[in-house]
Amino acid sequence: MTSETDIKSFADIGGFDIKKVAVIGAGVMGAGIAAHVANAGIEVLLLDIVPEGAANRNAIAEKAVEKLLKADPAAFMSKRAAKLVTAGNIEDNLADLATCDWIVEAVIERLDIKQALYAKIEAARRPGSAVSSNTSTIPLGDLTAGLPESFRRDFLITHFFNPPRYMRLLEIVAGADTAPATVEAVARFADVKLGKTVVTCKDTPGFIANRLGTYWLQLAVGEAFRLGLKVEEADAVMGRPFGFPKTGVFGLIDLVGLDLMPHVQGSLKRALPLSDPFHATLRDEPLISKMIETGYTGRKGKGGFYRLNRENGGKAKEAIDLATGAYRPQEKASVPELEDGGGRDIFALLEAPGTAGRYARSVMAKTLAYAARLVPEAADDIVAIDDAMRLGYNWKFGPFELIDKIGAGRLAGLLAADGEEVPALLALAADKPFYRVENGTRQYLALDGSYRDVVRPEGVLLLADIKLKSQPLLKNGSAALWDIGDGVVCLEFTSKSNSLDEGIITLLAKALKLVKDKHKALVIYNEGSNFSVGANLGLALFACNIGAFGEVEKLVATGQKTYQDMKYAPFPVVAAPSGLALGGGCEILLHASAVQAHAESYIGLVECGVGVLPAWGGCTAMLERWATDPKFPKGPMPAPSKVFETVSTATVAKSAAEAKELKFLRESDGITMNRDRLLADAKAKALALVEGYAPPKPVEFFLPGPTGKVAMDMAVAGFAKRGMATKHDTVVSGVLAEVLTGGSADHIEPVPAARVLELERDGFMKLIRTTATLDRIEHILETGRPLRN
Repeated sequence: MTSETDIKSFADIGGFDIKKVAVIGAGVMGAGIAAHVANAGIEVLLLDIVPEGAANRNAIAEKAVEKLLKADPAAFMSKRAAKLVTAGNIEDNLADLATCDWIVEAVIERLDIKQALYAKIEAARRPGSAVSSNTSTIPLGDLTAGLPESFRRDFLITHFFNPPRYMRLLEIVAGADTAPATVEAVARFADVKLGKTVVTCKDTPGFIANRLGTYWLQLAVGEAFRLGLKVEEADAVMGRPFGFPKTGVFGLIDLVGLDLMPHVQGSLKRALPLSDPFHATLRDEPLISKMIETGYTGRKGKGGFYRLNRENGGKAKEAIDLATGAYRPQEKASVPELEDGGGRDIFALLEAPGTAGRYARSVMAKTLAYAARLVPEAADDIVAIDDAMRLGYNWKFGPFELIDKIGAGRLAGLLAADGEEVPALLALAADKPFYRVENGTRQYLALDGSYRDVVRPEGVLLLADIKLKSQPLLKNGSAALWDIGDGVVCLEFTSKSNSLDEGIITLLAKALKLVKDKHKALVIYNEGSNFSVGANLGLALFACNIGAFGEVEKLVATGQKTYQDMKYAPFPVVAAPSGLALGGGCEILLHASAVQAHAESYIGLVECGVGVLPAWGGCTAMLERWATDPKFPKGPMPAPSKVFETVSTATVAKSAAEAKELKFLRESDGITMNRDRLLADAKAKALALVEGYAPPKPVEFFLPGPTGKVAMDMAVAGFAKRGMATKHDTVVSGVLAEVLTGGSADHIEPVPAARVLELERDGFMKLIRTTATLDRIEHILETGRPLRN
């Protein structure tokens, strides 16, 4: 007989704290999920079947971990995270499920196999532990049919997107019997620990992102064939004009794999009623079938709609001709409708009479209409649909945000003119926007025609929301300063790519004075794709080309002084990076009192790659980090050598965890997994530092001087001899070596940090005057790639 306690969720009877996770199924998705759980610092058990006749019964799971360690892009944020993954098998280790708080099933998409596994899980797990499936094709009701209530109460679908580390979307589906507290606990863990934006979906085919995304892709491919477009033309239209990734449609399919598409399409075809508009997108394209049959499945195969022709040792970029199936040299798309800014007005593009306009209209009008049909069928509101497409398909704008750019009434008119049905939600909107701002709060249009507030999860603080309600304390063309409450202000970069220029340095200096007089702490943060790509190289190149080296030297000196003022400010300064924090952006982190970094922060001093060196205190700060590490060898040479190795090779940490290993971050610096929680966490860290805060004291170094420089020069000469360093690499490295070894320093005499800063400035100006450095800067500005001269 089952007691009442047995059928209660663990969340109901004592609080749900997920401390250990099991993942069953060590394929691409299962292994990726396990790796990302480990990234969160959580112990994870990874199980798979026992290979027939295998001596090593854990071979499949162990091999999966080995692949994860070699994956590119990396699945682990630090190789140390792999130690949290224990490999096992479902015959010998099922009893270990009793130690797990959440069990994720990620096995083959076959109902009979899943249900047989669930019976074994139910017998082994601790009562009340959460169980979820990563399925995207099988309804939850089918998965739990015939299983006991105790299992159904703890079961849900958690649909991750591939690769799990990098894709922020997690779709969650709960059943009629699923305990709300279990859903809440898993969602909270996924949000805070795994960094996911959780979107609650209905138990409908494909849920949200894959249903709408597959419809869009299928329609876009079919219409490109029908209208006779080149793949480059189709991708140009289905890319930046709508805020989609620059891969467009055909490039995206190459990325995910042509062979995956028939499986997703097939599952939706079987599950959706014949009345659903999805069926009208299905076209039999013999070319695509042939490509899959012959191994042209995209980037993972011989190529796809695009390929690199490696014949005769070359890497010629080619594209397939959709009419003939033959490959030809890839071309830059010629789309008159997108020229001279024509792609900026979406409605104008949809109305354009040319082929590109007809293509845009035939794809996007129907796709946006289909999105409107999914409320309330697949989701309760438009916010869920928009979140799913932004995060699952990397759209810059959700479907309803795109409709607002067009106008709901105008879109309805286009659909009616083309003989298409106008969805009820679109007709309801009429001339009203789907989103509006009322009294400083963003609101969305609900199904009853009223507007409701967009509610953020508890603990989320967005600068975008603050900016709706307030005016900046300070502002110029490159930065702004905002009051984020409780005596904390936030400095936001607003320049292109958040590149650092005189405007940012000026506003930072003003902010330091303002905070000292009127506030408690400063947070440096923005909500761009990248924290900062470094100094504005275009301005530096322009100044050098007109001989204004004095202005360049002045900016270097001013930036260095401002960073020092920030470091020694009498109040805490917390930097909160996400994305790229390179060059001068990295130097901000090095001079902050503390850092609260998003887990996906890519941090490094990359100046040597463009022919200069860190001169806003980066060399000095890194010397201090290594020289004062109690676990690192002492003496005049170890710290300069380590910094030289890192900086001369323009090493970039590929995660915040790796940045700690390279000392771009301190061990005491914080890491936030969810990007939306970064500002709140940074503010909390700043406030925690306020009471009793004292700035650091200036340091002195014992540096090796000329003998140390000789040793570094010899090492670089060896690399050059083996073809691993170019002629100008040796020049740049030589100047860097002089800075890091203290110039004419004597290893028994202390070198003040101020002297190293002086050497930084002198070294930078020496290099910026060389033709080879200017060539490097010009090349990277033109191509985005470093010049190896």
